[in-house]
Amino acid sequence: LFCKSSDELFYISGLSFHPKRPWVLASLHNGVIQLWDYRMCTLIDKFDEHDGPVRGIDFHKQQPLFVSGGDDYKIKVGLLTMKIVKIYNNENEWSALISYVSYFFLLCSVLTGHNHYVMCAQFHPSEDLVVSGSLDQTVRVWDISGLRKKNLSPGAVETEVRGISGVDLFGASDAVVKHVLEGHDRGVNWAAFHPTMPLIVSGADDRQVKIWRMNESKAWELDTCRGHYNNVSCAIFHPRQELILSNSEDKSIRVWDMSKRTGVQTFRRDHDRFWVLGAHPNLNLFAAGHDSGMIVFKLERERPAYAVHGNMLYYVKDRFLRQLDFNSSKDTAVMQLRSGSKFPVFSMSYNPAENAVLLCTRATNLENSTYDLYSIPKESDSQNPDAPEGKRSSGLTAVWVARNRFAVLDRMHSLLIKNLKNEIVKKVQVPSCEEIFYAGTGSLLLRDADGVTLFDVQQKRSLATVKISKVKYVVWSADTSHVALLAKHAIMICNRKLESLCNIHENIRVKSGAWDESGVFIYTTSNHIKYALTSGWLWKQPKPWMSAAAGSVWVRQHCCRVTTRSWKCAIRGPRTLTSSPSSTSSLVTWPSYAR
Repeated sequence: LFCKSSDELFYISGLSFHPKRPWVLASLHNGVIQLWDYRMCTLIDKFDEHDGPVRGIDFHKQQPLFVSGGDDYKIKVGLLTMKIVKIYNNENEWSALISYVSYFFLLCSVLTGHNHYVMCAQFHPSEDLVVSGSLDQTVRVWDISGLRKKNLSPGAVETEVRGISGVDLFGASDAVVKHVLEGHDRGVNWAAFHPTMPLIVSGADDRQVKIWRMNESKAWELDTCRGHYNNVSCAIFHPRQELILSNSEDKSIRVWDMSKRTGVQTFRRDHDRFWVLGAHPNLNLFAAGHDSGMIVFKLERERPAYAVHGNMLYYVKDRFLRQLDFNSSKDTAVMQLRSGSKFPVFSMSYNPAENAVLLCTRATNLENSTYDLYSIPKESDSQNPDAPEGKRSSGLTAVWVARNRFAVLDRMHSLLIKNLKNEIVKKVQVPSCEEIFYAGTGSLLLRDADGVTLFDVQQKRSLATVKISKVKYVVWSADTSHVALLAKHAIMICNRKLESLCNIHENIRVKSGAWDESGVFIYTTSNHIKYALTSGWLWKQPKPWMSAAAGSVWVRQHCCRVTTRSWKCAIRGPRTLTSSPSSTSSLVTWPSYAR
């Protein structure tokens, strides 16, 4: 996701995810604060109450509040209606990144000890500690346990804090320096605690990311991650994995392995320097602010690789191939997968005739992508499943084209046909191709930048082509009479000959889709479940009283019939949907405006 700042001449200097809503706050160097819906990539609101750069922004963890601090020596607290409700002034000090925890405000420079600008300060997630980084080239850890003796209740914040000066609240006896970490050769721009371990990460103008460990009596440098070639703007720990993320004025985001102290991923922009990073407290989401906006991204793919055959769903989870029986809802592990790849399984192709699977792993560098060929054990202990030896080879994608043949798109983007022993049977010259998809026995769909081609592997020739750019997923109906081509914001439904039947455009991301047994294509966007007929008629399902938790549906213009045994539906007044275990058809009564 890329959200472009409407004030694009001023870079983003602070970021904060809302813990529950799909919102992210961004503070800008020109004094503006923006509230974004990162799921829809839309700007919800903004205000510009600060005079000068806003250095830090944060959502309150429980209350509908946010707090900001800037170069105008002010901390401002606002409701999520974007109205400022309180202003706290510190006329003598320069305020940097702030955090609102347990109704305390932390102004970086109130804890005296640094002898240059304080660039960041953050609370420890569970202990009475604060870490700060300064242009004096040091990182300091402060013990603020004395603040608990103030016994300020949440109510006292509103009535009593007004009369307490910064020195009174953060007195010398209340906050003391516990550790001083020296090791950077230039000013420190960022420092952060690890969420669960006694570790600190810091980034500085010496282009280095340093890892520190501490205990009750001392703190020391563990290691240094080198690779950035300009000032490191920000560095944070991954909330749930042994990874560090950093970004820099060298226009890159880097991901580091904590145990090996080596870089594992690098993301670059052509023209924008990066300034700040933010991690979602609960989800696998990160945000990075740069010169002209921000990006919201994931580090790893969360969608599991899966394949459906009949009433069985095969999917990969936690290094196991699992099987879910739709009829009995029984979910079992059928085999353990081979280890050795640091990337998750990207896609799966299942061969019911041979009870075999192809599991494709997509590396950051596509040339390092691999696939594994497995024969699924006929009998296996679900508590301790077998770990059969698979056959691994390099290749971008592998899909079955016959009972004992599969096609591989290799790193040179040429097509190889292999047998069950993973031996090359023949090479096939194909048109320019970025990806291949299953298209029935003896056929493939070839994707290039502008469209999709139906290719006959036996005859080695193209049969048909449709224009749709950057198709991500291909979904065939059970009888392969229809196919849905899913792109980022578009869906094209075609027949078996790849003749286009209808086109659907969405303003938000298309996520997934499946065919109903009656010939209706059901698909999801970021915030809707929708139905499409091959004739092109479309219905979306945003209302709670229409939400389907389970069921197989076909739609007509004036009514909807249930064709499976269960349909869960909310009740809104008299508009109800009846069904029983034995019913095969029930009728929805639509409100007048929906007819």
